Amino acid sequence: MGIIAWIIFGLIAGVIAKFIMPGRDGGGFILTCILGVVGAVVGGWLATMFGIGGDVTGFNLQSFLVAVVGAIVVLAIFRLVSRR
Repeated sequence: MGIIAWIIFGLIAGVIAKFIMPGRDGGGFILTCILGVVGAVVGGWLATMFGIGGDVTGFNLQSFLVAVVGAIVVLAIFRLVSRR
């Protein structure tokens, strides 16, 4: 159940990350959602590894914030890499 929750969080987090960091990114909505899912999974994995977040047992605010922060970080890295 954990990975499915992170994917759902990621779809939502990707859209929110795009609203927080507006700009012209090639790829549109689909790429934003994919980056959100990757960011949520990476953010969830790092949070669990550092002991900040536990296993995802459902939708809660802490897990959602981790997903949004992870999506913002992945979006920022994507922008840095894609500009070159």
